[in-house]
Amino acid sequence: MVQDRVALVTGASRGIGRSISLALAAQGAKIIAVDVDLQVTEEFVSELKANGTDAIAVQGNVTVASDVDQMVKAGKEAFGQIDILVNNAGITRDGLLLRMKDSDWDAVLDVNLKGAFLCTRAVSKVMTKQRHGRIINISSIVGQMGNPGQANYCASKAGLMGLTKSNARELAKRNITVNAVAPGFIATAMTDALSEDQRLALSSQIPLERLGSADDIANAVVFLAADNTGYITGQVLAVNGGMYM
Repeated sequence: MVQDRVALVTGASRGIGRSISLALAAQGAKIIAVDVDLQVTEEFVSELKANGTDAIAVQGNVTVASDVDQMVKAGKEAFGQIDILVNNAGITRDGLLLRMKDSDWDAVLDVNLKGAFLCTRAVSKVMTKQRHGRIINISSIVGQMGNPGQANYCASKAGLMGLTKSNARELAKRNITVNAVAPGFIATAMTDALSEDQRLALSSQIPLERLGSADDIANAVVFLAADNTGYITGQVLAVNGGMYM
């Protein structure tokens, strides 16, 4: 259960982050919705509030330490505690290795990996005083198996798994669990643009013969965030329809 727990979700207003926020809210959590686009985030928070969820919108860039400190401060001032952190913010800058720009490598590692480090460092200061916390990092199947044209993205998501395990060992003594969810291929606006033949070809690689949904990922996050799963830490939960085992 996550009833009355306070969850800080990065990249909260769109895609998987939005579904995660909605799923946590549906189970009674209060939401600190963080994104770089304040207008979209405020609109999303208005939707949450209309459905009875206590929530705030916070603008912040997860790659900037001062922004991260401010978003944590805002959440703590609003709710008095932060019980759950979901490091979901992420970007892609795909390109073949031989043509990949330094700036594209740096941007992806900064958001996907450094951002999770900065948020975890800031939030864990709150959680250690509470002696309770749940930290969930959103990794990816490609961090486990690789993918052509995504050296930067794969490296960042594989790095998240290592960060998860190291932080789990460090924070366990404070009753803080740290886990990762590794989504497979998820139906998004990008996959909606694929032809039917392309979608079928992609689905044929998956034992369950379908793409995942954002709700599939959100449900896994809610499971790991719950009070009654506190003996699970340092794990990578693959949500990929059996594509990688």
